[in-house]
Amino acid sequence: MEEKGRESYPSDLTDEQWEEIAPLYAEMRNCTWSKRELTDAVLYLVDSGCKWRQLPHDFPPYSTVHSFYRRARISGLWDKILEHLVKKTRINAGRKESPSYAIIDSQSVKTVAASEDRGIDGGKKQKAESGTL
Repeated sequence: MEEKGRESYPSDLTDEQWEEIAPLYAEMRNCTWSKRELTDAVLYLVDSGCKWRQLPHDFPPYSTVHSFYRRARISGLWDKILEHLVKKTRINAGRKESPSYAIIDSQSVKTVAASEDRGIDGGKKQKAESGTL
């Protein structure tokens, strides 16, 4: 299934990984570049932290990759991929597809900076800002 005309990067998807998420791309319009190649380019950017214009020349043009990334973000593709992979990981771990509950934690943090959002923590009777994790 290897369709690349270039050396692979550590951030590239394996054939098995691509087969897992490829069906989620059904709603994306067809384009000149393969969706896998565009996805590999986005993963390279995320992994390396480089700027769009510094994308290696063996990937599609940076403007094409940026347009693909933007369309995928607007259409919710990245969220769909994440949701699919989280569900698969939970099932493989022998857990339910979706969590049954979540825990939200917060803590009071002393600060030296003046702030309008500051008040008295009723439990500790001290002035502090509340941070939600």
